[in-house]
Amino acid sequence: MKGDRVEIVVDAGDTTRTYEVVASRAGRRVETAVRRGVVEVSEVTRSGSVVRTARFMATRVLALVEQPVPREDASERARTGDPDS
Repeated sequence: MKGDRVEIVVDAGDTTRTYEVVASRAGRRVETAVRRGVVEVSEVTRSGSVVRTARFMATRVLALVEQPVPREDASERARTGDPDS
């Protein structure tokens, strides 16, 4: 969903670097995968095609923080008295 984001903290020798992949448009999501020693973070459309991908060596990744956008269900909207429910 738009606003989903993943932060990747990478060891860059004497310092750390932080990278961020964000779902930039409505209907897109961010997916993570760890395969063969590589961490891949991709922005994906509704149809499943990859828009962009960031790849990092798994041995260099210090932290992978997924921050999904909070989503409301219909039950939460009913409790708050939202007329759209």
